[in-house]
Amino acid sequence: MTDVPGSEPPSEPRGEQGTFHERVHAARGEFEHQVAHAREQFEEKNERIKQRTGRDLIAAILVGVAAGAAVVVSLLVVKWLFAVVALLVSVLGVHELWRALRDGGRRIDLAPQLAAVVLILAAGYFADLWLHWVALFAAMALIVVWRLLAQMTAQDGRTPQDVLADVLVGAFVPLYVPFLASLALVLLREDRGEWWILAFLIVAVVADTAAYASGLAFGRHPMAPRISPKKTWEGFAGAALGALVAGALLAQFMLGIPWWAGLVFGAVILCTATAGDLGESMIKRDLGIKDMSSALPGHGGVLDRLDSILPSAVATLALHFLLSPLAVS
Repeated sequence: MTDVPGSEPPSEPRGEQGTFHERVHAARGEFEHQVAHAREQFEEKNERIKQRTGRDLIAAILVGVAAGAAVVVSLLVVKWLFAVVALLVSVLGVHELWRALRDGGRRIDLAPQLAAVVLILAAGYFADLWLHWVALFAAMALIVVWRLLAQMTAQDGRTPQDVLADVLVGAFVPLYVPFLASLALVLLREDRGEWWILAFLIVAVVADTAAYASGLAFGRHPMAPRISPKKTWEGFAGAALGALVAGALLAQFMLGIPWWAGLVFGAVILCTATAGDLGESMIKRDLGIKDMSSALPGHGGVLDRLDSILPSAVATLALHFLLSPLAVS
């Protein structure tokens, strides 16, 4: 049947058209309501997790992914980029520790501390091992002499006990941050050293994540309530399982050593990471602070993320020399 010229095509009745628009509007409103409700529930759960663990989960994940990507790229693409990353991270860590100690009443001089970071890390990456140690002692001597001269010119009546404490704490800083970080650069120079660095970082992250998840789900018994009240034995058990599994898998598929050597690797990194975490918690508790800073959302400060990594670098360097001869050629 042909259309009559000038006639209009039949249209939907106005009542039905209005009903259709109303249905669309109602569906959109219901969808928005469901999204808002889901967001509200998620924020409530995230807030409960934050109150229980002290972490903003979403921020922690985003920062962790970004930091992990930067480390992987710097390790596997251009090695010297990892040295730059280590230098920047060490500078930030020393600055955080300097500020926390200063706020706690200690007299720590920032200029020689930053000079020590550059000197020690440069020696770790470029110099022979004996020159690396010379750089460490030279940096510590610079820090001690600087503090004594500054105290002599200040003449503020500070007691000898306080001056001695300032000197000892000031000398501890380069040992704790740049020297331990520089050992990762020593390892980087070894054959396949970048893979060993990546492996211990993965084990430390897996252990921390497993401890977080198992502690959140099953945590009942505090591990060290006077040092870190939120750490539990259940969380440590999860960290142990994660570290051992990760160590065995990385040994087989990344490091080329037997799976049982990977269990040794995972167990050692678990111990050093846990000790480093508890050690930094003791420092913060002594200073009366929760985090070293708020530089990394969801994590606290840079040093709060380095606490388990710094001592693990020492262990990994030793394990490299002990276990790498077992690698299958």
